Amino acid sequence: MYKYIKKTWRSPEYKEIQKERLISWRKQPVTLKIDRPTRLDRARSLGYKAKQGYVLVRTKIGKGTSKRETPSGGRKPLHAGRTKHTPGMSLQRIAEGRVNKKFPNLEVLNSYYVADDGKSKWFEVILIDPNHPVIKNDPKMKWIGRQKRRVYRGLTSAGKKGRMMRGKGKGFERKNKPRMR
Repeated sequence: MYKYIKKTWRSPEYKEIQKERLISWRKQPVTLKIDRPTRLDRARSLGYKAKQGYVLVRTKIGKGTSKRETPSGGRKPLHAGRTKHTPGMSLQRIAEGRVNKKFPNLEVLNSYYVADDGKSKWFEVILIDPNHPVIKNDPKMKWIGRQKRRVYRGLTSAGKKGRMMRGKGKGFERKNKPRMR
């Protein structure tokens, strides 16, 4: 069944539905708790289950680079270093961190891409309540109660990808060392 959901999500007819959704999503708050996943196939593959203790949040994040503060002291605008400062993390990873800041009692399990337009990207973040009895009694999920603030330590899927923890061999020798800029 999930194979067909995935196929539908990529179809041109769905793109029209997505455009209508984006019109309403732009008016909504940046971080919004939702009842059910927009992409059920992706959510299930990342560990989501429709039971108590699981929370879904859709978040919006601005695309592009950030601006820095203007330095004190005169210099040419070209050398002020205000623009083109790219973050060291992906937008998905930043979005996960912002959601975890908003919901401090929950832990981020994973997240996935939902949509984007010219200005913003939307991600859905799967959160788990580690203190919920259903989660504590689930032998497959009670491990999350022993991990604190895993999103800030790069332990989600997007975090591991950014830290180059998804491979072996040539190119992954420096995976634990900081990247050169």
